[in-house]
Amino acid sequence: MSSTNDIRRSFLDYFEGEGHARVPSAPLVPHNDPTLMFVNAGMVPFKNVFTGLETRPYSTAVSSQKCVRAGGKHNDLDNVGYTARHHTFFEMLGNFSFGDYFKERAISLAWTLITREWGIDPSRLLATVYHTDDEAFDLWKKISGLPESRIIRIPTKDNFWAMGDNGPCGPCSEIFYDHGEHIPGGPPGSPDEDGDRFTEIWNLVFMQFEQEANEIVGSLPKPSIDTGMGLERIAAVLQGVHDNYDTDTFKALIAESGALTGTATTGANQASHRVIADHLRASGFLVADGVLPANEGRGYVLRRIMRRAMRHAHLLGAKEPLMHRLVPSLVAEMGGAYPELVRAQPLIEATLAQEETRFRQTLANGLKLLDEATAAMRPGDTLPGAVAFKLYDTFGFPYDLTEDALRAQGFGVDRLGFDEAMAEQKAAARAAWKGSGAKASEDVWFDLAEANGSTEFIGYSGTEGEAEVVAIVKDGQPVQHASAGEKVVLLTNQTPFYAESGGQMGDAGVVTGDKGLRAVVDDTTKPLGRLHAHHMVIENGEVAIGDTVHLVVDAERRDRIRANHSATHLLHAALRKRLGGHVTQKGSLVAPDRFRFDFSHPSALSAQEIADVEADVNAQIRANESVSTRLMTPDDAIAAGAMALFGEKYGDEVRVLTMGRDAYSVELCGGTHVSATGDIALFKIVSESAVSSGVRRIEALTGEAARQWLTGRDERLRETASALKASPEEVPARVAALIEERRRLERELADAKKALALGGGGKAEAAGPEQVGGHGFIGQVVEGLDPKGLRGAVDELKARVGSGVAVLVAVNDGRASVAVGVTDDLTGKRNAVDLVKLAVAALGGQGGGGRPDMAQGGGPDGGQAPEAVAAVKAALGEMAEAA
Repeated sequence: MSSTNDIRRSFLDYFEGEGHARVPSAPLVPHNDPTLMFVNAGMVPFKNVFTGLETRPYSTAVSSQKCVRAGGKHNDLDNVGYTARHHTFFEMLGNFSFGDYFKERAISLAWTLITREWGIDPSRLLATVYHTDDEAFDLWKKISGLPESRIIRIPTKDNFWAMGDNGPCGPCSEIFYDHGEHIPGGPPGSPDEDGDRFTEIWNLVFMQFEQEANEIVGSLPKPSIDTGMGLERIAAVLQGVHDNYDTDTFKALIAESGALTGTATTGANQASHRVIADHLRASGFLVADGVLPANEGRGYVLRRIMRRAMRHAHLLGAKEPLMHRLVPSLVAEMGGAYPELVRAQPLIEATLAQEETRFRQTLANGLKLLDEATAAMRPGDTLPGAVAFKLYDTFGFPYDLTEDALRAQGFGVDRLGFDEAMAEQKAAARAAWKGSGAKASEDVWFDLAEANGSTEFIGYSGTEGEAEVVAIVKDGQPVQHASAGEKVVLLTNQTPFYAESGGQMGDAGVVTGDKGLRAVVDDTTKPLGRLHAHHMVIENGEVAIGDTVHLVVDAERRDRIRANHSATHLLHAALRKRLGGHVTQKGSLVAPDRFRFDFSHPSALSAQEIADVEADVNAQIRANESVSTRLMTPDDAIAAGAMALFGEKYGDEVRVLTMGRDAYSVELCGGTHVSATGDIALFKIVSESAVSSGVRRIEALTGEAARQWLTGRDERLRETASALKASPEEVPARVAALIEERRRLERELADAKKALALGGGGKAEAAGPEQVGGHGFIGQVVEGLDPKGLRGAVDELKARVGSGVAVLVAVNDGRASVAVGVTDDLTGKRNAVDLVKLAVAALGGQGGGGRPDMAQGGGPDGGQAPEAVAAVKAALGEMAEAA
């Protein structure tokens, strides 16, 4: 018996030995086909290669592709656990030829592998061909030696494959394995073909035609090969069992489920254990590929898968959450082939534990209401839709779970009534929204969100992907199409473009399409908090609703934004650790070239505090620890120590981001971030300032921007050193000496100007004391005297006048400053404040103040300086006459 891991490895080795490029499995979220919820076949990652839109450095390839069929038209969910070969997650082994070899070599390679390499008995095999494909029929006879009775012509679409209504298509050959007469069923094409005796193990697709509108219009210039073999099915054959769930991987997971629940894995429990094992694989791989539980889109399908398994754990009597405890077994079985499973193990375990803990409460509440609602029902009765909606709306009990729970009791559910209740709720929500005072301009987004649902963001794991255009908005109104030269807003069903939120700027990039479309996206916003609106100018071509477009984010710009955003988290943590727990974020802007971070703190940071914060952040960057993400409820996240970001609105679940050594930073954040702290490279604070009372702002740079800033500062330092004829290390001492020298010269100049003024060498109105109104008086105008020196100069003039009044006016750059001094023996009779106001008025100013013995003021008109002296002198004369 070969293990599943051995079978996978031998398949890849065989085709690699035959010249095929070994291609790793693509993620489960398809970025090249917006019509698919998940990758559901091995050829999906190669779709654009087959259609000629993409070229690769190889013409033949082999892969083991992860696949999920649990949503949309490819949905096997309800059958899983109850049949031998239905799965939500499976692996598709495949070999591919892109215009290289065709039917003969494809059949030869397949037959050689399964009969010679793997040793499957040819007598157990039969092949099918499309009924008109004589070439394939003859090749099977020639290569395999199968009798014509075991080469069956199939006249239905089962043996004719097409990529869609338009595009490549061609006939198929399917290889079937006969499990033996003891199992009911007949060969393909027979009345009993739906039995389990004959199992399809490999499908060889011969792409040779082109079709339009579901009609063949010609032959492909380069016929190609696409094959698909379910690993689980071939493992069952090679391990001598009929049931996929009896293969080694499933047996190990089922055994662990039985051990942890303390229950038998056969009999009445068999279906539950199988559901748990299958759904564990799907959940683990989806989380590893970036899908997290949500209420819409792919996240909702994942939640359905998880909760279906968790309900079966409940049926088995599991007292505590079970699923996360099975993850180590999953990693042990499949982690060797899929390292992403190993890397994501902590996230998978945390996500499953969180989801099951929440679901147990939902299940308890929902089942209680369900029991009450069905107490009087009899098998065949139908649960009212309003009750099913109440379960969904009040308790978070999904409709499909209600349906699944009642099916076992023979009850139905009124789906029409459920949908009507849902529609009524939406209408009420819309009415409430319109009555909330929301802007009328937002009405268009509400209509679009209601019609198309939320945009699914696929940008956590990549920067490009394909999407379907669901709306185009121009000048605030929906339009059906747009063309070159127009500025529009594009909505798609999914996007890798991050929309502006939580301080992080929206992504920019390019959108292209089949109609010659090339549009430049300069911003991405988030109307209503759930749509991703691409603001773009169409440079070439046109776009219409329903088109498939290719979206490419400016990855270099995104990387710089991610580095800056992650740095804000490290900065926040460093500030709290250095300054105290009172520090909380009050706002931020995360741009590609810089970021700013506002935080609560009562005073400016000292130079040492800034240096310490910088050092702490850079230490975390150098540690290069991986950045991890978990999904939690806001309350649980905050209880676990996560910081909530200022101004962020949180839903039922949040992404909890942990970064740095020893969980240095733990915050709630939905933005895009680096994979490891080392990706930030470098952190530099360039300014720290006040925003408002109690709120400070730091502006900072990371990565190349920080390096360039430091390089520029170093260059300026070298230029300064050169000008000072000193080394860079000597600049601080040399500058300090120059500053001290300047201060000395300024003091000497001020003393000289004051001496000149007191010596009467200036532009004097009166050079020495004179008698005015019976008192001594000195009035003088000087040029260039620093106003700061006026008081000292007037004190000296007061000493010279003995008993009386001194006035000094200094003129600088057209303005004038004036000081008036009154000797102490006269302050009871003459007030310096009153006198200086007269001088200020003459200078074209207002006011002036001081003490009775010394007052100062100024005015804009230095040309009136003599008049200012004269005004004081005249007032003294008038006062004497009045006395």
